[in-house]
Amino acid sequence: MAYSKTSYLEHTAVRVKDIQWHIRFFAEALGMPVRRMQGDEDNPEQVWTVGGVQLVADETFDGPEGRMVHLGIMTDDLDAALEEVYKWGVTEMPQGRNWFTLPDGLAIELMQDPEK
Repeated sequence: MAYSKTSYLEHTAVRVKDIQWHIRFFAEALGMPVRRMQGDEDNPEQVWTVGGVQLVADETFDGPEGRMVHLGIMTDDLDAALEEVYKWGVTEMPQGRNWFTLPDGLAIELMQDPEK
């Protein structure tokens, strides 16, 4: 039986060369301020904006190839969703069982809303 709960895209992670510029751009140009930060405020490793963009700092990045890091998908029932996705031949990633790659290499992080 297929997973029957509701899932949605929670964020899309992208590599950026100048994270401070991107933080300002998303906040000032698009009204998407930082909602969560990892690392120092002056030199964050990554940030998450309101609206679902995760910016991953990579000063050596020279895109656009390889800019996408992973899809973060929110689900109502993480355990049930994981039981289903592992039937499809996905490969677990080092980050944990809720991180996996599809056969074509696309990385996905499944999460459950803490309020569910």
